[in-house]
Amino acid sequence: MHASRRYKCALALWIAIPLAHAQNSQIGQEVAIPQHLQNGQEFHISLTTLLEFGRQLFAANWTIQEGQGRPLAKGVGTPTALSDLSSPLVFPRNFNRFSAPDANSCAGCHNVPIVGGAGDIVGNVFVLGQRFDSVTMDHSDTVPTRGALDENGNFVTALNFADSRATPGMFGSGYLELLAREITADLRAIENTIQPGQSAALVSKGIQFGRLARTATGVWDTSAVTGLPPQALSSSDASNPPSLILQPWHQVGNVVSIRQFTNNAFNHHHGMQAEERVGVGVDQDGDGLVNELTRADITAATLFQAAMAVPGRVIPDDPILQSAILNGEGLFAKIGCASCHIQSLPLTSWAYTEPNPYNPTGNLRPGEAATFTMDLTDRLLPRPRLTPVNGIIHVSAYTDFKLHDICTGPDDPNIEAIDQNQPGGSPAFLAGNRYFLTKRLWNVGSSPNHFHHGKFTTIRESIMAHGGEAKSSQTNFANLDSYDRGSIIEFLKTLKVLPVGTRSLIVDEHNRPIEWPPSH
Repeated sequence: MHASRRYKCALALWIAIPLAHAQNSQIGQEVAIPQHLQNGQEFHISLTTLLEFGRQLFAANWTIQEGQGRPLAKGVGTPTALSDLSSPLVFPRNFNRFSAPDANSCAGCHNVPIVGGAGDIVGNVFVLGQRFDSVTMDHSDTVPTRGALDENGNFVTALNFADSRATPGMFGSGYLELLAREITADLRAIENTIQPGQSAALVSKGIQFGRLARTATGVWDTSAVTGLPPQALSSSDASNPPSLILQPWHQVGNVVSIRQFTNNAFNHHHGMQAEERVGVGVDQDGDGLVNELTRADITAATLFQAAMAVPGRVIPDDPILQSAILNGEGLFAKIGCASCHIQSLPLTSWAYTEPNPYNPTGNLRPGEAATFTMDLTDRLLPRPRLTPVNGIIHVSAYTDFKLHDICTGPDDPNIEAIDQNQPGGSPAFLAGNRYFLTKRLWNVGSSPNHFHHGKFTTIRESIMAHGGEAKSSQTNFANLDSYDRGSIIEFLKTLKVLPVGTRSLIVDEHNRPIEWPPSH
């Protein structure tokens, strides 16, 4: 027998034995995951097996027998007890669509067109609703953040208690996170060269993030830095420079890594708590269970997302549409859209590592466990994949990783009620948000809805809603004739999630590889 086949057979037997034992000894058990990974086990099973286990965690319909629910805890990132411990989140308060827990599984929302994908409008998440125990909007409630009052004691409404956001797809997320890490490293390297009284332009991969300066006494001046979240610009004194860490997750750039995103979501949406977040042997949510998700579990779920295939393009057969698409591609750049929605960014390393070197406290950090490395070009990973050309992988995500004000005036309904990037309960937190990460358009043609809130059903509505820093491009689009506007839409419609296993990044409508742009 071939060595690799012997290994796989032995591995399958090794996994099956403990599972069979668990099933025989626990008749009547109702759990989604009968056997969790033990810490360290992720290094001793095949990558294919590890990713499949991560997919199972992502698709699991969690039950109270394995830790679903958080009777005494809020769903915020930092472990926090309920405002009113006398009203635990048990039936009938155990699920709440506004403040969560609000889903049986990750795949309950992330499922278009496959597990790990985007979501229908019904799968929108009410971001920051989880800071309430259980939203009721009951005006007899007098306890702040229990169910009806915000941090200032004001009654909330369905429009301002949280930010309603569309469920994002995690396609190609490993490449995206590596890009964010490389940009962060570039910006920090520039920062390290700035002496007191000096300044320097922050530029990485052709993306300009403004200018960072120091006063004569060494104090850091970030007033001319653009596109980064406030957490990345904070500096307490001259000896503590801004972190300049890109946060590529959440539509307002609030989360550093897929791992942090995963830890947050498991607690927020399901009440499943990771031991790296709450502590080993700690029952922070009061459900009687500890170690609900091991470190190895979170690694598996993170790698599953990081390994997801990248989107590509589907070119229709109709020559009239093909002509319009070519026209639209050129106009997309000409009217200014590509200044933020940058078509391609260069990635110099495709070794995806866990943990992320910039992870915040409460998530696995370098030195706390061995590093797991996954080659994003591995042929065993889901296809299609990006491959290096002359030592560079070109990631065509159509983004610049920057935050932009894309709203028009104080009454723009696209402004969010809560600013996720400000300290909870602060005046800035409750003042609202108008800065959003440049949307990654590489799967826009497969998106069931559009814009950060998902309330637009067409790409055209989304374009026309751009204001603020994007107003000139929106005006340019509006001033085009009907054919040219339609051509840009047709171009964007070609950016799609491809069928599982597709090898070519550009296919025709029958999933056959196609040369694009055509040579004739």
